[in-house]
Amino acid sequence: MVNPWLAMASDTDPTERTRAVRRAHEAFLTEGSVSPAVRPVVAESWRRSAEARVTQEHNAPIDLADAALEAYREDHPLARVMPLFRELLGGIAHDGAHLLAVCDAQGRLLWVEGHTGVRNRAERMNFVAGARWDERHAGTNAPGTALTVDHAVQIFATEHFNRSVQPWTCAAAPVHDPRTGRLLGAVDITGGDHLAAPHSLALVQATARAAEAQLAAQEPRAREPRVCLTALGRDEALLVVDGRRLRLGRRHSEIMVLLSGHPEGLSGDRLALELYGPRADDRSPVTLRAELSRLRRLVGPLLGSRPYRLCTPVRTDLADAAEALASGDGQAALRAYPGPLLPLSEAPGVCRMRRALEDGLRRAVLAHRDPELLRHWAQTPWGEDDLEVAEALLTALPADAPGRAVPAARVRRLRELYGLPGPARYGDGTRDGNGTRYGDGTRYGDGTRYEGGTRHGNGTRYEGGTRHENGSRFENTTRNDNRTRAENTTPNDNGTRHEDRARRDATSAQRGRA
Repeated sequence: MVNPWLAMASDTDPTERTRAVRRAHEAFLTEGSVSPAVRPVVAESWRRSAEARVTQEHNAPIDLADAALEAYREDHPLARVMPLFRELLGGIAHDGAHLLAVCDAQGRLLWVEGHTGVRNRAERMNFVAGARWDERHAGTNAPGTALTVDHAVQIFATEHFNRSVQPWTCAAAPVHDPRTGRLLGAVDITGGDHLAAPHSLALVQATARAAEAQLAAQEPRAREPRVCLTALGRDEALLVVDGRRLRLGRRHSEIMVLLSGHPEGLSGDRLALELYGPRADDRSPVTLRAELSRLRRLVGPLLGSRPYRLCTPVRTDLADAAEALASGDGQAALRAYPGPLLPLSEAPGVCRMRRALEDGLRRAVLAHRDPELLRHWAQTPWGEDDLEVAEALLTALPADAPGRAVPAARVRRLRELYGLPGPARYGDGTRDGNGTRYGDGTRYGDGTRYEGGTRHGNGTRYEGGTRHENGSRFENTTRNDNRTRAENTTPNDNGTRHEDRARRDATSAQRGRA
């Protein structure tokens, strides 16, 4: 069986492969269909890139520079293994044909090293330290795709979504915290077509494993088992016990999240209510006991009963983000928040925990009025349609700030989408031409009140926030002027739930008649 993570078999002609994938890429852009000649991992990445509206000629944005970049990467865990990366891959990087790159879990390039001539060529596409190379900003590429699928991968030439990146070939592997299992970033080598050979993928995989082993060796030994649960931005939680990684199913993920949030334990009835809510019936206790029995076979003595509880302290990424938020460190909280908690879960208890953290982060971002925090939130799948954040960002930026056109265009698009009048002028960001007031984000001149960003001028209420391409779902959110509730139940190919188009059109028609 052909390795799906390799760009091509060793006997494949690179020139012919380039032409075949280029034709498939053009067909995808014009017709939306993907040729069978394209690897599934690449086809799925192209679809994600198209959904994120990645443009064909647009360079990756710069997120960090100068002192901010230096401070950020100095504190990053991967800084401790950069000497190892240089030892294992540095020789290749300085041979005049390759680059060594290391990024964080959000796809920010922290280090890009290699021959000066190759770096100068890469700078033309913003493949530089501080740039965002996750799929949402740069399209299909090895470090960005490796982060998304959490697996080592090669991306060959025309497999890149962005045409400006197609002269390059790269191989990247994710690096995890050996204690918690959480994604720290990725290590990448970038160069010419010869990197599509199997050895380059094996090399970055071995380098990533060596880095994880070194990080583990640097950790002091604990006297009791170390248990960590990662559930933010994931549909299935990752449980790590003393370095042993266990990917949980969705129901087991919900149970572990709920019990980690209630260290005192939960009775069977209470746990059933938190899991099933109003859907609970006479069969729920039996179903729950069966689920708990299966979970106990996986986690052993970690799961206790009477009440159901976790018998060992469990560190969760949810708690990490919440603690950073409580301390007032908005940047640390955002760095610790890769996405919503178990985004596909409909368990009432999980939904409450998800909303509480996301609402707290959003309020903190708005309260700080820091342009970088606002920009970060506005660029996420859960923040890209947040009008209040977009307007707060526009208000926080000076009138002559570079890149101001992007949030300005987003504000215009969202106000049109929500049926609100467009602002006539942003000067100091406090008032537009029709008397709309900005700044505190709570009231507008047409009488619309924004309560935590949840209500818009056309009567539409957004209760759980809009969630997008990372596998999240659109929650039971939309209410129109006549209080009709639009349920979002139609799944697309990647499992994301969207509002039924016919029902959405009917809602729009009702608004028009109103």
